[in-house]
Amino acid sequence: MKDLSTFNSVPPSLPVMLLLLVMGLAWSFHGASCLPHPTGLTWAEEGAEGQCQCVPQLCPRATACPAGLVRDHCGCCLECGNAEGQPCDLDGSGTFYGRCGEHLECQLDIQELGYGGIPKPQCVCRSQGAVCGSDHITYQNICKFQEAVREREKWNLSITSDGPCQAVPQIKHHPQDQVNMSGHDVIFMCEVFAYPMALVEWRKDEEEFALPGDDPHISIQSRGGPLKYELSSWLQIEGVRKADGGTYFCIAHNKLGNATAKATLLVATAPPSLFSSPVNPGEEAPTASEEEEDYSDYY
Repeated sequence: MKDLSTFNSVPPSLPVMLLLLVMGLAWSFHGASCLPHPTGLTWAEEGAEGQCQCVPQLCPRATACPAGLVRDHCGCCLECGNAEGQPCDLDGSGTFYGRCGEHLECQLDIQELGYGGIPKPQCVCRSQGAVCGSDHITYQNICKFQEAVREREKWNLSITSDGPCQAVPQIKHHPQDQVNMSGHDVIFMCEVFAYPMALVEWRKDEEEFALPGDDPHISIQSRGGPLKYELSSWLQIEGVRKADGGTYFCIAHNKLGNATAKATLLVATAPPSLFSSPVNPGEEAPTASEEEEDYSDYY
């Protein structure tokens, strides 16, 4: 019979040590930085206690983080924070979506309620005031500026003033060239950013006076937005005629200067060969008004 005393000489803590060693090795192969607690339960399973065993040597290096660095859900390793507009964990735990980056906080998007949707938590910049950078670019908020700083480290960007940079207007959305049929409606759009705010007017070809003048089938509409310090303007021509063809100019100006964008309108008539039926012997050919009515029905 074998002597059992040799088994009794095994230290009682050895099985626990071996278990921890195996668990540690297995976790390291997955690149984890927060090891399970010695009880065998993971951090998530322990819930509110949140007991993590931090091993900094296993922390991966976080690079190219537009929103800066934050601690992971264990409070151990540094990882990329979520940028503006990205989803986040409303309770701040960071266990599912992660934590918001610098100058950001997690908020519910209550605008979803207006569209019948379910509000989703997302990262929002704490300050929504615009800032002017040393590159003479206006940034929507401090978070957008910080993203630019991290993206262009060699530029040594700094904030020169609160609020937007004063500059000549910039046309963000240019009116587009169009080809349309006579009798149809045409709309040109022009979107302008400027500070001080710009005035927008429309002109046609080399005409001296701004539109709409006294023409009842031409109208101009303008409103602020879609973003702050922006202005959107529309030129609408109802029942376009052949004489309406030409080049239209969107002109934006403030005390510092002006900017111009243009678009061309070509007014066409429907070719009879495309929109009229063959004429049989004894039948009358369709009139121009009938052809145009057929064309409208086609669309």
